[in-house]
Formats: sequence, C-alpha cells, structure tokens
Amino acid sequence: MDFGIIALVFGVIFIAELPDKSLFAALVLGSKYPGKHVWLGACAAFFVHVVIAVTAGQLLTLLPHKVTEAVVAVLFLLGAALIFFGKHGIESQEVHAKKPNTPDVHSPLRIFITSFSVVFVGELGDITQIATANYAAKYHNALSVGIGATVALWSVSALAIFAGSKAFSIVSPKILQRVTGTVLLGFGLYTLFGLLR
Repeated sequence: MDFGIIALVFGVIFIAELPDKSLFAALVLGSKYPGKHVWLGACAAFFVHVVIAVTAGQLLTLLPHKVTEAVVAVLFLLGAALIFFGKHGIESQEVHAKKPNTPDVHSPLRIFITSFSVVFVGELGDITQIATANYAAKYHNALSVGIGATVALWSVSALAIFAGSKAFSIVSPKILQRVTGTVLLGFGLYTLFGLLR
C-alpha cells in the first residue's frame, strides 16, 4: 500500500466529484430521506464503480508499456476535455430542503436501493471512474488507487448528504470543474511527454 498514491488519488477524485451530478442527486435524496440509508446506498454504488474502474485499469497494464502510457495519456486528455467542454447540468440542479414533520413512508432497504440505483447509473462512464482506471493503469497499484478513490467518493457523498447545500455554496462548482480539468490536463500532458521522451 502506497500512502502517496492514496493521497494523490483521494485529492483528485474528491475535487472531481464535488461538482458532479450524482453528488447533487445524493444531496436531494438526503434532504428527503434519512441520511444514513442514502449514504450507505451511495457508498455501495461508489464501491462497485471503483472495483470496475480499477479492474479496467489493471487490464490496461496487460498491454505493452508504451501502449498503456499512450492510452492513459489520451484518457486523461479526454477527461480534461470533458470537464472543460462537456455539459454537466449543475446549473439546473435544485436542492430542496426537507419539509418538517414529513412522515418517512419508505423502508431503509427501499431508500438504500433507490440511492444505490441513482448513484450507480449516474456514475457510469463518469470522469471519476475514468480517472480511477487511469491511475490504476499508471501506478500499477490497484489497492492504493482503489482505497484513495473509494474514500474520496464516500467522503464527498457524506459531505453532500450530511452537510447539505450550505457546504457547496462556499466554492462555485465551476471553479471545482476548472481545477479538476487542469489537474487531468496536467497528468495527460505529463504522461504524453514521458512517452515521447
């Protein structure tokens, strides 16, 4: 286990996930239902996504080293392009406050399944999943990458569900997107230059 890789992956994935659509979905679900059940469902979905991403990254390492580096560089650059030029829909997200004295008619299992489904579908092919696969391929350390990505995703979902919308009014989602895009662009260019040397 490499704590440097864990910290690096944690930082990038944490920042990348903050302006993400599944985060806002978790925020809305957390405002309607008991937070712990929403969080557990989101955590389970994120864990499955990390396993898929790390497995894909490990499969990339079976390719020749130069090919792996080229694929990783291209994916980082594509990820940066998606962040800078893609439509994320964060401007249209609305956060609804929990209504007082609203009875909870849903069972914990139903809330868990709903949260899992919403986050799982929302994260398919997401930038954090692509970045996690890239880091697994780049560093050849699935465990450290997996731990860093999982803890980052769980932390962001906890922040969304338990801290609520006030936490996200401090920093603009647009700024977070730019920071994430710049980091991914930097990794892409660094990998590409390393390949060309």
